[in-house]
Amino acid sequence: MFSLLKDSIFHNGKYFAEKTAIYYKDREISFSEHFEFCSLLASSIKNAGLVKQDRVAVMSMNRPEFLEIYGAAELSGIIVATINFRLTITEVESILLSSKPKMVFFEEQYADMFFHLKSKLQFIEHFISIGDSLNWAQSYKSFLCSGPVLESEYDYQISENDILQLIYTSGTTGTPKGVMRSHRSEIHAAELLATELGIKIDDRVQLMMPLFHVGSRWLQMAAHLRGAAIVLHHEFNAKVVVREMERRQVTLSHMAPTMIQAVLEEDFSSERITNNLHTICYSAAPMSVPLLKKGIERFGNVFLQLYAMTESAGGTTLHKFQHFTEGTAQQVRQLASVGQPMKGVKVRIVDSERNEVSVGETGEISLFTDARMAGYWNNPEATKEVLHQGWYLTGDMGTMDSRGFIYLVDRKKDMIITGGENVYSREVENTLLLHPAVLDCAVIGIPDDRWGESVHAVVVKRKNATVTEKDLIDHCRNHIASYKKPKTIDFANELPRLASGKIDKVSLRKNKV
Repeated sequence: MFSLLKDSIFHNGKYFAEKTAIYYKDREISFSEHFEFCSLLASSIKNAGLVKQDRVAVMSMNRPEFLEIYGAAELSGIIVATINFRLTITEVESILLSSKPKMVFFEEQYADMFFHLKSKLQFIEHFISIGDSLNWAQSYKSFLCSGPVLESEYDYQISENDILQLIYTSGTTGTPKGVMRSHRSEIHAAELLATELGIKIDDRVQLMMPLFHVGSRWLQMAAHLRGAAIVLHHEFNAKVVVREMERRQVTLSHMAPTMIQAVLEEDFSSERITNNLHTICYSAAPMSVPLLKKGIERFGNVFLQLYAMTESAGGTTLHKFQHFTEGTAQQVRQLASVGQPMKGVKVRIVDSERNEVSVGETGEISLFTDARMAGYWNNPEATKEVLHQGWYLTGDMGTMDSRGFIYLVDRKKDMIITGGENVYSREVENTLLLHPAVLDCAVIGIPDDRWGESVHAVVVKRKNATVTEKDLIDHCRNHIASYKKPKTIDFANELPRLASGKIDKVSLRKNKV
């Protein structure tokens, strides 16, 4: 086992030099080419004056350059702070103010946003456009060749506890939190997922979920750890996904359930795909039984579910052989679970005092794994709330049965998963309350056949105020990313509350089921 991810880059570049590392559109990039590009970029970043543990930010859709930036960090000791390209300029600014990068890489389509931020964020010394040169930003291609060629190891002495990447995730208050993923946690994550998915050197792993998320990033790390190739998509397009499955002879694909549903609506020859495909890994949300049955009918018994989160790559797996659409009541019921603990991962269900509860009782899911985060960036208070003696408190409420299957019951932090994206109700509520017509509100997730869940709000208007559902949805669209805005809004005279004074969201959800 490699001790650091950079060891994998060196190994693949030397011993698998001519083997394809990345398929991207009509390009085929070998492991030696990928190593060369990562090395050149690491050298250029160092030549620009950045030192170990300085930050570089990146905002881009999926493309090989994104992986080269990750690879440069693996080699050099800098930290990559990723930015969700769906965020508004205000949200992007917040992440940049938190991470304070000296260098920003951005896909050319986001140039206007960074041009407007440039004068406000003086700590950013270098703007690199992944595309053509701009009069205020250097092109990625020219920057890549700006440093000296380095022949072997770098001057940086990377420690396994050094931070490799900051992956930002919204907190319950709506303030983004930078999850610190160390070199140690990421090599463990890569090894863990490669093992759970059974990745082999001749696999071709299809990735379409965004690389700013840990899902695609971790599977890329796992694939390259084993010397397997990845088939990278710039963005999700069901027709292109199906075409590339056949053209690139994909053996393993990673999708959210909503993506699987869209792919199944396409007209294609199952046989040509299933001749090679052995696994479809789904994550972000459980899959409905009707959708799963349809998927198995088209692709065969290839589905595997992973339960993990940005803070902890180690979680649970519902393996292919555990996907029973028919069978005993117990077998069919486990489809509603997120599986059993991954190898080497400990899972407990705990009460508010962090004491383990009995089998079948509801509590908070707690994980112990070497693939957990190092903490939240510059946020020791939030870190202390969720990390204790090596255990990570997920914020998810669930139960564990006698065989170790974990069932999600509720989300302690009221997180909503819509189309594979996490939305926190508090952030949406705070946005609604900015509208002068809103007196009180509550945001919940409600079942949605296409998206898994959709964002729904219940609003109490101020006396004599006049506002429509459309007015409030448009208001939210102007303040937060579009996928976070409510899809539907109900108006009420008051919100149900518990004896403690807190809003009774359980009651609200029951009324919408």
